[in-house]
Amino acid sequence: MFLSVFDIFKIGVGPSSSHTMGPMVAGGRFLDALRQQPFRAHGLRASLHGSLAFTGKGHATDRATILGLAGFLPETMDAEAAEDTLARNRETRVLSPAGLGDLVFDPVHDLIFDYDRPLPGHANGMILMATDAQGDVIFQEIYYSIGGGFVMTEAELAARGDDTRTDAAPKVPYPFASAAEMLEMAQKSGKSIARMKRENERVYRSDAEISAGLNRIWQVMRDCMDRGLATRGILPGGLSIRRRAAAIHEALKAEAGMNLTAPHVINDWMSMYAMAVNEENAAGGQVVTAPTNGAAGVVPAVIRYWLDHVPGASERQLDDFLLTAAAIGGLIKHNASISGAECGCQAEVGSASAMAAAGICAVMGGTPEQVENAAEIALEHHLGMTCDPVKGLVQVPCIERNGLGAIKAVSAASLALRGDGQHFVPLDAAIETMRQTGRDMSDKYKETSLGGLAVNVPNC
Repeated sequence: MFLSVFDIFKIGVGPSSSHTMGPMVAGGRFLDALRQQPFRAHGLRASLHGSLAFTGKGHATDRATILGLAGFLPETMDAEAAEDTLARNRETRVLSPAGLGDLVFDPVHDLIFDYDRPLPGHANGMILMATDAQGDVIFQEIYYSIGGGFVMTEAELAARGDDTRTDAAPKVPYPFASAAEMLEMAQKSGKSIARMKRENERVYRSDAEISAGLNRIWQVMRDCMDRGLATRGILPGGLSIRRRAAAIHEALKAEAGMNLTAPHVINDWMSMYAMAVNEENAAGGQVVTAPTNGAAGVVPAVIRYWLDHVPGASERQLDDFLLTAAAIGGLIKHNASISGAECGCQAEVGSASAMAAAGICAVMGGTPEQVENAAEIALEHHLGMTCDPVKGLVQVPCIERNGLGAIKAVSAASLALRGDGQHFVPLDAAIETMRQTGRDMSDKYKETSLGGLAVNVPNC
């Protein structure tokens, strides 16, 4: 099994990897397919299903769908050009993707939120259509946004089959598909998890390309955090949620020279770092999926904590942190899910916390066994967590939840480092438990805003 570190950490835009980035990627794929057709389309149409319908407006899925059909991609999107395109579409009811000419797309009539008809493949389903001059559909494709910015067509999902763990991976030297296999390979090779992960990456990229890509990932993470720490105001969406990270940062800096600061205040630093990222995500800023947008604050918060507060920490070890975290994220995605619409928030913040715990454990000298233990502790104590965003926005409880996920990650790594790596619950068991729990969880608690906090907190 092989998922690249750059599959787990993707540069994109907020507020949601499954509801914003995924539909945008699907739009790009649909345009590519449409360019291959022998006919010329006259218009475009899109219908959103399941979680994409129920929380799509709060997650900006409508905007993302339009931008995807206009030819924008998450990693390269220019915010000003995107706003110009949306404004022009509202005025003209036309989109003009490259190579396809002007295509009619009226966002009022051609973007359908279908609340009644979920698609069978995944909770995040969408149908993209091309129409002729009479408005009849002449070409269509079903896409599923399966979490973390990953998109599959209906045919691709069917080919994968019911068993999400089917191994169609390319040949890499350490193709671990479970934590048990990972530990066995580490023991036999004498290599760290990060070293094995890097050697797998080398099949496709040079060391220089790997390091440059990881540096770019961290730079985007840090820039996002710094913007969040410097920006005040009210988040968009109608809940009137105040940005808090900047004010907390000012207060913490003012207290930094005081000798009577309580030890638990370090938790405020970790929460603040994570909240800064997720406030930027909620505002539609550039973020890195880690492994999703809704959980984007956990890993960078733990990295920032480690770099700025742990003696001896060095950016020279950042590659090892990110590679180790990606190895754990890949196992979770391969054997369960990183999608809140599929398994609730245990799959998002829970996965991110496990990844961050593994990363910091590794750079603080943990053995592969201790790293696996750290990831297991963090994931185990997110099991059962629901995804119930108020008003469908990636704000409440998502922003604070990232802060607590970061704190749990550091605590999990610390506990693991106090042991020898031997523990009762294997990481594989925690991942399988998460998968089963997600399967059994009511759809009300899986990113539909039909249950939990979403219905018990006034949001209008």
